[in-house]
Amino acid sequence: MDGAGQKAASDIVIHPVASAAELDRFIALPNRLNKNDPNYVAPLMYERREAFSAKTNPFFAHAEVQFWLAVRDGRDVGRISAQIDQLAPETSDLPTGHFGLIAAEDDPAIFAALFATAEDWLKARGKRRALGPFNLSINEEVGVLIDGFDTPPMLMMGHDPRYAGARVEEQGYAKAMDVFAYKSLSSDPFSPRVVKFVERPLPSNVRVRQLNMKRYDDEVNTLTEILNDAWRGNWGFTPTTEAETRQLAKSLKSVVDPRLTWFGEIDGETAGIVVFIPNVNEAIADLDGKLLPFGWAKLLWRLKVKGVKTARVPLMGVRQKFHRMHAGMLLPFYMINAAHQEAKAMGITTYESSWILETNAPMRGVLEGLAARIYKTYRIYEKTIA
Repeated sequence: MDGAGQKAASDIVIHPVASAAELDRFIALPNRLNKNDPNYVAPLMYERREAFSAKTNPFFAHAEVQFWLAVRDGRDVGRISAQIDQLAPETSDLPTGHFGLIAAEDDPAIFAALFATAEDWLKARGKRRALGPFNLSINEEVGVLIDGFDTPPMLMMGHDPRYAGARVEEQGYAKAMDVFAYKSLSSDPFSPRVVKFVERPLPSNVRVRQLNMKRYDDEVNTLTEILNDAWRGNWGFTPTTEAETRQLAKSLKSVVDPRLTWFGEIDGETAGIVVFIPNVNEAIADLDGKLLPFGWAKLLWRLKVKGVKTARVPLMGVRQKFHRMHAGMLLPFYMINAAHQEAKAMGITTYESSWILETNAPMRGVLEGLAARIYKTYRIYEKTIA
């Protein structure tokens, strides 16, 4: 919006979110902004309340977080968060804080007011660089969608209006990193090179096995250890605490299928993990974020009885000590192939591997060897603020 169609920034009031009712408004705002987008999926309100509450999200134990609403003429027109994660690395010589959960009407004045508020909050706490969006952590939803608007987002992935990236850039933000979502069809053949070795018997010192639900808590602890080791050294790496992993595991336990989660072992040591999760977004797309009065029944029937046709691969990694071993280099292919075959047998036709750093050449090579292709791009932005 420009020229005479744009109201002055003085008409916009920024309110810090301070009550449960305001938090519900904060959560619900994107639903109205995206109501005409057929690919938008409203998140479940109860899940977002838990994610944004210090009582239920262990992220708040090591982070300071503030939410704001932009209000004009008594109507909510935008939102933003700012957060300082004590576990996040300093990726430059500038003390860095994060912004996230940016959503607003297509008006530069609203974006300007929101970012000015978030930046002032970060500067008051000694930060000189803003990086984001992280919703709320780099280990959760990240980036603004800049390509791939024509399909719905998968579980725990974002979806933004087409104008969002340009509006962020107007506030002086530049690209820090792009992350990709790769799409795979279960009907697509792997590359001949990959087929050649995944169809062979496994080496004698390698074993792949499914998740053991009877030892679920122990398996989750092992998963945390592997991922924190595997991802160590990646751009922006922030370790996941055991409490955060336990919370995620608890929230996903009802939808995790052991047939789709595979551990890889080398010489008797658990060395790698790959997790496929049925795409809950496919099951909730028409619930408008609500599980009452009949949403629970619909969701459970679709996930457990009817089944869903899509899945997401949010977690995959191999311990770094195995990276240079022949068996370690092949292990991702063995694990993904095992999960892929199970997914195909379950009727899953499409799965997404996300998100993947544009600089992560080894993982991108694995996925492209498995016939995956980039179909969505999310951009993380940065700005020097002081």
